[in-house]
Amino acid sequence: MKKIFDFLIIGGGSAGSVLANRLSADPSNEVLVLEAGRPDYKWDFRLHMPAALTYPLTSKTYNWWYESDPEPFMNNRRIYHPRGKVLGGSSSINGMIWIRGNPLDYQKWASNDGLENWDYAHCLPYFKKMEQRLKGGDDYHGDEGPLYLTTPECENPLFDAFFKSVQEAGYPFTSDVNGYQQEGFGKFDQTIYRSRRYNAARAYIHLVKQRKNLIVRTKKLVTKIILEGKRAIGVEIKKGSGGERIYANEIISCGGAINSPQLLQLSGIGNPDHLSTLGIDMVHDLPGVGQNLQDHLEVYVQWACKKPVSLYPMLNPLLAPKIGFDWLFRRKGTGASNHFEAGGFIRSNDDVDYPNLQFHFLPIAIRYDGSAPNEGHGFQLHVGPVSSDARGEINIKSANPQEYPSLKFNYLSTEQDRREWCEAIRCTRKIIETNAMSEFRGKEIAPGNDVQTDEEILDFIAREGESAYHLSGTCKMGTDNLSVVDTDLKVHGLESLRVVDASIMPTVTNGNIYSPVLMIGEKAADSILGSTPLDPETVEFYKHN
Repeated sequence: MKKIFDFLIIGGGSAGSVLANRLSADPSNEVLVLEAGRPDYKWDFRLHMPAALTYPLTSKTYNWWYESDPEPFMNNRRIYHPRGKVLGGSSSINGMIWIRGNPLDYQKWASNDGLENWDYAHCLPYFKKMEQRLKGGDDYHGDEGPLYLTTPECENPLFDAFFKSVQEAGYPFTSDVNGYQQEGFGKFDQTIYRSRRYNAARAYIHLVKQRKNLIVRTKKLVTKIILEGKRAIGVEIKKGSGGERIYANEIISCGGAINSPQLLQLSGIGNPDHLSTLGIDMVHDLPGVGQNLQDHLEVYVQWACKKPVSLYPMLNPLLAPKIGFDWLFRRKGTGASNHFEAGGFIRSNDDVDYPNLQFHFLPIAIRYDGSAPNEGHGFQLHVGPVSSDARGEINIKSANPQEYPSLKFNYLSTEQDRREWCEAIRCTRKIIETNAMSEFRGKEIAPGNDVQTDEEILDFIAREGESAYHLSGTCKMGTDNLSVVDTDLKVHGLESLRVVDASIMPTVTNGNIYSPVLMIGEKAADSILGSTPLDPETVEFYKHN
């Protein structure tokens, strides 16, 4: 007799970890999680030391190492896209920045037909449910959830100068970008606890992995969803040179904005005009699979620092033993922080309803992945539009599940995108070119004072722009012709199949997306289990007008 699980979760990443915990809380539910990547071993400092985040971001051991197709508006560059290939998914390799998005993001979601229960009031209790904020709970935050959040001290003197500088430039200071007022600048909460990265697997899986009804299998690549008519009944996984079939009453894809549409297409779910050319048997016509691809693009605006107060000395390899010792045995020092401790959100023009630019301040001049550091002391702002109207697509290239799909983002392809990028660079300079920063501000390193016109700025973005790794939207929820899932995240027209990850976002949220993905997982768990949803919580939130 073949084994049939109650729930089979494809992907042990951010949303998959949430579902593993919540669906297995009832001992009568047998839950299987299949993760293609490796375990997040407790001893692996590359994953767990916050300051070591450059290792998993640049290693094929921990991530899928995707690249886009040549981007036509970015000098035909291929843009690098790391995605977590490890238990915990991208929460094991990300920057550990906790941003919920703006409340108006969820109002925008709820304005779509059929998505009325995705407004901020319905999402807020699920944000609070997952949080254990060490500063304490309030109307906007939880303090009893599984995920620990810490608020950084921002001890480097550059942070104090930066906070004064943004206010001198005319922007507000906000005490909590995830609370009443996102707009403005302040400290960024971190998914760090006791000086270690607190990924989704630590928060949701490791504490319950002793449950007899929960099985988590790593290094298991799902290659196809098995359908019987219009009902999903199981999956195929790669096993040696062949495959193995595993069956379940409900299949839940949590592979993320790349892997979920890829798997659906491999299974014959998608656009028949595309799949028929690859020799894939069509099972279900759903043209929106892989469409609506969104991301955040960012650049580094860098300055030299006139005083020796930046983090530049920590790059000296001779200091690595001390940094490691302080982190491992004293739970302190430069190894204990992600160093993305502050930033903010502003409106670059008066036509937008809420912030359309995001900033991260870093007290060193270096790329996000740790490469190409500036020689000498420096600091930088990462900046980029967060509400771009550019849209791309993901399409498989063949029936081979191990061949990476085509990724096309169309960065800089719209008039809005190009206009907001020019505004972004000018706003960034306005923030730093103040009396408050004059004590530290040296020469502008990038893009440099010779870059002034719109054409020069856009050329700089095309040459230097990088993904902020916030891929989303490729299996969007809704009721229009390009929607893939409904309000309960069930795939339209199919039974026993859901998608629960960043791909279901109709529009990308305003900021880093780890927090919204966990919220999606928490909300989906109640829907899958048939539990009564948490009561909506109506709170005030800031609107500039």
